[in-house]
Amino acid sequence: MAEPIPLYDAKAHFSALVKQVRETGVPIVVSVHGQPAVEIRPYTAPAPRTIEERLNEMEARGELTRAKRKMGTAGWSKGQRRPGGLKRFLEERWSDE
Repeated sequence: MAEPIPLYDAKAHFSALVKQVRETGVPIVVSVHGQPAVEIRPYTAPAPRTIEERLNEMEARGELTRAKRKMGTAGWSKGQRRPGGLKRFLEERWSDE
């Protein structure tokens, strides 16, 4: 590992340091008062995850609780159907006038 670069120098030459890290792939350590503080390293994109993997991770962290049963459209449970609903609706609507 190379000698840490003081924060003062890193601030003054930040663009050059970023370019160096991108080209060489070697991380650079920045020190504050002689103590290593941060590391500038190349970015590596995380592997893409499916929605199911994300939901499982959220559930493991306690941020999500799965539904115990399947719901109908838009989260509403399906009600019991009674025949003649339209007829009753129209009769009630026209009887009010």
